[in-house]
Amino acid sequence: MSNSQALCIIAVVAWLRHSSVLNSDHRGDGISAKEHLFCCFQITVMNGCCAVFAALSTVLCDPGGDFPWKGTICSCCIPQLQFGVTAVSHCWFLFFQGIRVRVLVLINPNNPLGDIYPAQLLKECLEFAHRHELHVIMDEIYMLSVYDDITFTSVLSLDSLPDPERTHFMWGFSKDFGMSGIRVGVLYTRNHAVQKAVNQLAVFHSCPGPVQHNSICLDLIDWLDNVFLPTNKKRLKEAQKLLVDGLADIGIPVLSSSGGLFVWFLKSQTFEAELELWQKLLDNKLLISPGKAFYCYEPGWFRLVFSDSVDKICICKLVLLLICHIVACKLWETLILQTMCSNLPIPSQLVRALLALL
Repeated sequence: MSNSQALCIIAVVAWLRHSSVLNSDHRGDGISAKEHLFCCFQITVMNGCCAVFAALSTVLCDPGGDFPWKGTICSCCIPQLQFGVTAVSHCWFLFFQGIRVRVLVLINPNNPLGDIYPAQLLKECLEFAHRHELHVIMDEIYMLSVYDDITFTSVLSLDSLPDPERTHFMWGFSKDFGMSGIRVGVLYTRNHAVQKAVNQLAVFHSCPGPVQHNSICLDLIDWLDNVFLPTNKKRLKEAQKLLVDGLADIGIPVLSSSGGLFVWFLKSQTFEAELELWQKLLDNKLLISPGKAFYCYEPGWFRLVFSDSVDKICICKLVLLLICHIVACKLWETLILQTMCSNLPIPSQLVRALLALL
């Protein structure tokens, strides 16, 4: 854990101590008295990052505007574009429609791809936002779940920000600490006006007293650094390798990733086949998210969570192998029937592809 990440956790714990509605236990108040870069009074804690995102988006965007949301909303008006001619053209298109882009959202490590933004790219994104007077929402909810030997640069670790008043940091306990049922989302911002407005909404999304009290235990920085985080990183790396190697053995290509709790693999060729395979997976008690749920513009991608026990990962591989075998057998039947009717030879590339599935 870097110094900036440790200081962030210390500041969050200090806020929880200050704001606990359960009791007035002042043990460890010395932590909040230490001199550090992060003031606990610049932090807003709510019951999960979704609540933080909703409140922050409400404050930064105009009424009736659209903002990205992870949930059951079927459409999203915010495009995901690479910087370049396409992005600039799209911004001009929005400008002539009377739509003003107000926020740049960065997720690092990325969800669902697991990519890590290099420090230089992160700085360029922040400078781009500064030039165009955009707010930046920096979501680093997987910042402590980087398992590859790759340097992760948190926005908190940068010596200076191009526009600190418009840079807002989000993080939560659920991913990095495996506490998905403990709803604690954190917003850190130096913009007093934004924080004041968010706090007016935070009263409707407050953390329960027992959750605040139990979360205070995370001030054990030495234990986190020397025991929990190294162990967690080791287990994540082993589980990821076990799953990726297993998928490779049955001929399923996997996108390379370095962080997060999931891998992104390719199986189908059309959106219809993707949904059909997803239903087969559900029928066999295997819950894997299809790419369509993440607005993926290419068909056939799936996001598979690997942060589980070795036994469950092995069961997952066996179920995938069985389903692929069944699908391949059906393809063979269809291909043979079509060949018999048309008297055409079977393409050798297709034969090799089907044999790889068996």
